[in-house]
Amino acid sequence: MLLSLPFYVIILWAIKRNGKAIQASNKIYLWAISMGLLGYYLSSLFDFIGLQYISAGIERIILFVYPTLAVLINFWFFKIPIIKRQWWAIMVTYIGIGLAYWSEMKQFQHTELFIFGSSMVLLCGITYAIYLVGTGKLIPKMGATQYTSIAMLSASAGIFTHFCITEPIGSIHQYLDPNNPIFIYVIGLALCATVIPSFLLSTGMKRIGSNDLAIVTSIGPVATLFQARYLLNEPFSLLQILGTVLVIIGVLMVKRSE
Repeated sequence: MLLSLPFYVIILWAIKRNGKAIQASNKIYLWAISMGLLGYYLSSLFDFIGLQYISAGIERIILFVYPTLAVLINFWFFKIPIIKRQWWAIMVTYIGIGLAYWSEMKQFQHTELFIFGSSMVLLCGITYAIYLVGTGKLIPKMGATQYTSIAMLSASAGIFTHFCITEPIGSIHQYLDPNNPIFIYVIGLALCATVIPSFLLSTGMKRIGSNDLAIVTSIGPVATLFQARYLLNEPFSLLQILGTVLVIIGVLMVKRSE
């Protein structure tokens, strides 16, 4: 985030200098800041805590719930009705998650830690679904680029505050030392996994909306499932495969019902 920060500052400055900034109310700015903290800081924090206790494969399966969660959030808070096909989609999705989860839990000796880790990842899915829905409401009011810059700056503030509370501030230099073997990964995470995707996400949402975006980004969990199997050599059981197929079917059913 420290390496990503200058990009968001420069882009936001350029927008304002060129007179392309969209004037919004203080309430809208506060919501954008809140979405940044929720969707990038808290969501990532919950995910990383959970990954200490469960595999990347089961983490991705649990995260698959966010498209259906986005539908439920729109139903509960914005009174957008859920049709019969969507209810079936939600049921199929959670059956698939249940099968994969049960398969993984049987292989795990410390059940309480596994459940705790799963709960953290589920919180990640919930906060990310809220972020997607909220972002879909805010982008039309302040523009995709301006919104992304503000949200990511607030997320960076949350992350830096967290770091200062939990770690000695002087230890940050070890991650920014070019001689450190992990430095190349830090650059990759900053540019390829943070700056570029954040603007692609917001620009895509501006064009297709939060529901369609949630469906399209479901490729992420699928890709990570197979990468975890073939790159990290994590086990991938028949029940996990069946559960993943059911989850994908459920997500596609949500798409077809729109």
